Amino acid sequence: MKTTSTSETLQILGLKKSNPGTSTGQKWIKSKGISISSFSPVDGKLIGKVQATDDITFDKVVTQAHQAFLQWRLVPAPKRGEVVRQIGEALRKYKEPLGTLVSYEMGKSFQEGLGEVQEMIDICDFAVGLSRQLNGLTMHSERPLHRMYEQYHPLGVVGIISAFNFPVAVWSWNAMIAWVCGDTCIWKPSEKTPLCSIACQHIVNKVFKKNGVPEGVSCIVNGDYKIGQRMASHEAIPLVSATGSVRMGKAVGRTVSERLGRALLELGGNNAIIVTEHANLEITIRAALFGAVGTAGQRCTTTRRLIVHESVYDAVKNKLKNAYSQLSIGNPLDQNNHVGPLIDKQAVQAYQRALREVKAAGGKMLVNGGVLKGKGFESGCYVKPAIAEVENHYEIVQHETFAPILYLIKYKTLDQAIALQNGVKQGLSSAIMTTRMQDMEQFLSHAGSDCGIANVNIGTSGAEIGGAFGGEKETGGGRESGSDSWKVYMRRQTNTINYGDSLPLAQGIKFDI
Repeated sequence: MKTTSTSETLQILGLKKSNPGTSTGQKWIKSKGISISSFSPVDGKLIGKVQATDDITFDKVVTQAHQAFLQWRLVPAPKRGEVVRQIGEALRKYKEPLGTLVSYEMGKSFQEGLGEVQEMIDICDFAVGLSRQLNGLTMHSERPLHRMYEQYHPLGVVGIISAFNFPVAVWSWNAMIAWVCGDTCIWKPSEKTPLCSIACQHIVNKVFKKNGVPEGVSCIVNGDYKIGQRMASHEAIPLVSATGSVRMGKAVGRTVSERLGRALLELGGNNAIIVTEHANLEITIRAALFGAVGTAGQRCTTTRRLIVHESVYDAVKNKLKNAYSQLSIGNPLDQNNHVGPLIDKQAVQAYQRALREVKAAGGKMLVNGGVLKGKGFESGCYVKPAIAEVENHYEIVQHETFAPILYLIKYKTLDQAIALQNGVKQGLSSAIMTTRMQDMEQFLSHAGSDCGIANVNIGTSGAEIGGAFGGEKETGGGRESGSDSWKVYMRRQTNTINYGDSLPLAQGIKFDI
């Protein structure tokens, strides 16, 4: 069990029982919005309260963020990168208390909480290097004595809508990249984990103040979906990056597109691991176990379906059943526990409803689920990870349930397995377990996985920040974090320079006067 108390953690992070939920940096703004209470799913206790942002205050924040952008964009990119480097150093200093808060407010294990803060540190390191590599492209002009090239400019104010399951990391994926690109950010965190956003703002503020960063480069607004709607419809916010449910993403995408803005959407997943007859079953079970029960099944990359070849189906089933019997469920701050609580009782109800639908559709429970009660489970948010034998076409299997329910599906041929994996509306993460090169290549080919992430001999979760993160179909098509995802935070411009004494026209057009 962690030795640092939650009260000490809150004090270290500058959190109080009642916190303003709106900030433009150094300024914390009192708002007339409703009070949001944050209850821990770990023990059901009230952690603190945050004042939501009202419409008038929101508009003031956007104005401040735009004014800051006019200054921030003029700071050389490597110097912006230096500020982000210092944020990374500050996060190293606050890694344990911030990881503790993530674990306590969201419910993931302490080790996963630390891992999430490490992702923030890693993206800071990535962004620092990126600040010296915002490269354009030079090409040859068809006209004599002309030069053509492309360059990237800062885009403006970036709106960030994040989900409860990664209350700090996903914001950092967007913010650190946007900041080195010269943008300013307005963050709307999940109303289920608002205190994590306040803690991050306190950490960033110290670095910004030290470096004289303009007020408004880092802004926070708190509230429910109405604040997200206002962000999506605001014409002074050219890019809205939204992480969450498909329903939310469709609403944001529709609103942003109506004003011809830019939306970066990272939405739901219905992720599968294909287990071939050539799989190493030891690593298969480890990957499936962590993928299915890590973060209590509340990752967008959680393994929801295990598509197993008929020749190894019984062996996989028995090994999984044995592994599940050894899981320890309880307080996530106790490092002896593998599985913590769901985020709230609404999530518990969705879990129970899914189990009922599995049985009604004809599914067979291999490992029974249920809600845990008694000492240590007073919050009512702890559930048993479950396994069900199903068919891929079941309605409940076609949808994402944010809970630790793993569906087992049997297949005969690899073509059939790939079709089953692709036979859902979501397209985030996928994996194949095999030691046969032909299987790997088929899975990664044009006719293979249709997901944004396709792994071989590792699970569906645990993405690294160096690769662009996101998926296809109803997952939204957006890409965050690494690779060249930085381009979505900037506007591209094509430039042509005539350094001659005449004006030849393109395509050889003659226009003499």
